[in-house]
Amino acid sequence: MLKHIHLLLVLLVVGVFLYRVYLAERKPELLDQKWLKLAPHGLASILLLSGIALTLQGGWLDMAYGWIVAKLILMLGFIALGLLTLKSQGKQRWQAFGGSLLVLFLIVKIAAAKQVVFFL
Repeated sequence: MLKHIHLLLVLLVVGVFLYRVYLAERKPELLDQKWLKLAPHGLASILLLSGIALTLQGGWLDMAYGWIVAKLILMLGFIALGLLTLKSQGKQRWQAFGGSLLVLFLIVKIAAAKQVVFFL
């Protein structure tokens, strides 16, 4: 059950991010809405808490947990690139957006394999 909640939160975080990128490009004035400023922070916080709970529930801290640390570091990279995506314009926005999608791909790959091997 907790795994499904965590995956739902991942989808919500990614969906809200994509929606905000769309708005930044097409209707930037809508990004001033309060819920669009608060929702990403709330969702990311709940996502982090569910990830911690899932880690504790799964007993993954008893094993090699480098993959969890890698996911956390990559999540920080996703947040930084996401901010750059929303604050930038033109070519820089799309480069940051591409970088954020690459980071998301790496997070999913690490989560599925439960190891930090990028070339397998």
